[in-house]
Order: sequence, then structure tokens, then C-alpha cells
Amino acid sequence: MLNLFLTAFVTAFLLAGVRRPFLFVLAYAYIDIVAPQKVTWGFLQSVPVSLIAFCCAFGAWMVAEDKNGIRLSPRQFVLLLLLIYCGLTTRTADFPVEAAEKWGWVWKALIFALFLPLTLRTRLRIEALALVMVLSVSVIVIGGGIKTLASGGGYGELKLLVNDNTGLYEGSIISTVAICVIPLAIWLARHGTIFRPNWMVWAYAIGLCFACVLMPVGTQARTGLVCFGVLLVMMLRSTKRRLLYVSLLGAGAMIALPLLPSSFNERMSTIKNHKADQSASTRVAVWQWTIEFAKDHPFGGGFDAFRQNTVSYDTEKADYAGDNNAVIETERIEERGRAYHSSYFEMLGEQGYPGLALWLLLHVMGVIHMEIIRRQYAKNPPEGFAWVTPLADALQQAQIVYLVGGAFVGIAFQPFCYMLVGLQCGLSAYIGRIRRSAPSPFRSARKPEIAAT
Repeated sequence: MLNLFLTAFVTAFLLAGVRRPFLFVLAYAYIDIVAPQKVTWGFLQSVPVSLIAFCCAFGAWMVAEDKNGIRLSPRQFVLLLLLIYCGLTTRTADFPVEAAEKWGWVWKALIFALFLPLTLRTRLRIEALALVMVLSVSVIVIGGGIKTLASGGGYGELKLLVNDNTGLYEGSIISTVAICVIPLAIWLARHGTIFRPNWMVWAYAIGLCFACVLMPVGTQARTGLVCFGVLLVMMLRSTKRRLLYVSLLGAGAMIALPLLPSSFNERMSTIKNHKADQSASTRVAVWQWTIEFAKDHPFGGGFDAFRQNTVSYDTEKADYAGDNNAVIETERIEERGRAYHSSYFEMLGEQGYPGLALWLLLHVMGVIHMEIIRRQYAKNPPEGFAWVTPLADALQQAQIVYLVGGAFVGIAFQPFCYMLVGLQCGLSAYIGRIRRSAPSPFRSARKPEIAAT
């Protein structure tokens, strides 16, 4: 039954694009996030549905879309350089077969991020993409939240739509993306025009945000907990009633902490001492190996270069014999071919210093651009543009959460995160077109000078 429903839904989505070409863009975003071809076992698995949606979106834009006033932003040029550079490193990769497999989906993520801003010509389209991104993630997150409430979850035990540990269905990745979605969901509930704010919209948004917060608990991913803490701090800047906000956070923490599973508390405690946890120790050892590898391979080893690593480290375990007596046991561990578990080291090991520099430049520019837009319209925005500052704020918060989460999980080329980049570029381009066509409403009024008496 699920197979028939998803097949009918995707087919209807694509057919609707024949009448409204922009829907092809939304269909591709949905397919790339939810991956219905993984959930079903019939028709969708037998055809390259993602590639079909991408070709339809690009073809429809070429044929039917208005292209007047199109300008490539500096960030799109950085994306293009990153795309070309990754293509070159793939040709000289240390593991050509594995590199070609990863390149097979990376190029689509980068091309789609380049393409997205060209289609986001109106507020409605910007909102529609944000809505589809949020709802697509909610397909995964809400089910995971329900299972967490029912069973408490567990590290590597929480099963989402499919029993697959790749993409958004991996615990640390979905925990990071779920926290990224929270500010966008709140923005849609406050400023949405497709589903206008009412009690039902707010009820869904609150339920979704609650499910997003539950994902780090259900997956027991330490990355998600760190991301949530960072988001709470950033949201303090946006709230008007800061004392009330801090009070509610304190009350919520006091209520939630006793209800958390003991296994979650035990796993989170390893944040303090990575040597007590083999997974964390492995990451640190791989990061050290990557730094040494980059010294000899400054241009990287291509995708999946980590497969050649060999790391060794000591783990510590304390056996307590009393209140003040403990025996520290040290065990030597040696492992091979361990993944980077960090977007920063993923870029350094695979793309070298130039690739890491381009990737950092792309995201730092995004944070700065969103801050500029946020400040421009924070006070006395033109009529009909009160939504701009909150959206820029939400996109900035989502990107910073991604950058923080990326320090502990390898999501340097995660497609959802590049959709965020495309959405940011689309917002910047939209504001730029409005300013060029009607600059006077956007000029900050100067205060009249008081004549000297």
C-alpha cells in the first residue's frame, strides 16, 4: 500500500509540473530529501526518478521560464569553482571506482544548488521551496519522534522510514538536519502565505519542532545535542522577551532531564572525555591522520580517500572499587579505512587545501550575506517585506547549525545543506532585483538635520 501511495504521489507531483514548471524543482527537492525510491520496492526503484526530476526541472526552466535580469552571484561562482575542482580531483582520485560512485550524486547536489537561485524569482517560490524542504524532512522526523516516545530509541537502533544508514537516514546526519529545520518551520508558521498562520499551522509546527528535538534523543547522536544547544543560544538574539525565553529554557530542562533515557545520558557524558568512548577516539585519530595526509597531498586524494588510512589510539576505562578507588585500564585499538566523521576533515582529505578553502568561503559568505540582509530590514522594513529579516535569520541559524554539526559528521556534500545554500542565494538575488527595479523604498530615510539656532 505504501509502495502504491508513494508511486502515485511522485507521479502526480511530476505531472503537475507539466502545467506549473516550477513544481519540477519542488519535486526534485522532495525526491532528493525523502528518497522514496529507497522506501518503496517497485516502480520507483527501477527508474532513475531523481535524475528524471532534475532533467524536467532544468528543461522546463530553459523552455518556459522568464530569464530577464538573471545574474550569477559571487557564491554561485564559488559553487561553480568547487564543482569543477571536485571533478578534477575525481579524475585523479586514489580510489577511482569509489570516487566515481560518490561523484555520481555530488555533482547533482552542486549543480542543483547552482540552478536553484535562477528559479526563485518570487517570494511565493522562495516560500514554496522552504515549505517542501521542511515538510520533506518532517516525513522522516515525525515518525522517528513517535518511535522515540514509544521506545526511547538507541544508538544505531532507531529505525526511520527505511533500514538504511546512509544519507538523511543516518542518525547523526538526521539529528543535525532536524535541528536545522526548526528555525525554518517557525518562520513558515509566522510568515507563511501558502498555509497562513492559524492554530492548525502552529500545532503542526510545534509538533514538528518537538519531533526534531527528539531526534538527538532517539538516535543518541551527540552531534544533535551540540547543534540544539547552539541553536538555543542563537535564538536568544532573535527573541524579544529574552528573560522569559531563558526562564522557559530552564524550566524545560528541569522537566526533560529526569525523563531522558539513562542510555542517552551515558552516551552524552562521553562528550567530556573522548578517550572513554571508542567512537570519539577513532574520530580524533582519523583527524590527526588527515592532517598528516594533507601535508603530503595538498590537493587531496579524491573522494573516499579515507579508505587508505590506518589509525591507532588508546582508550581508557575506569573500574571503580569504591568511592575513592578506581583502576584505569588502557586498551590499544588499531583500525583501517575509517571515515572522517567531520565535514572539515572530509574536505581536507578529499579535496585538499584548495577544496577546503572554497567550501569554507562558500559558507562564510552565506553567513555574512544573511547577516547583511537581516540588518537591512530589521528596523522599519518597506511595506510587505517584514518577512525578509526573519527568513534571513532562520537561514543563517540553519547554516550555522549545519557548520557546527559538520564538525562531527561528514556532510560536506549533503544535498539538503546545498539546498539551503541555493535558498540563501535565491533570497539574495530576489532582494537584489527588487532593489534595482524600485530602489527608493529600500533606502533608509535620513533624519532631517536640525538647523542651528
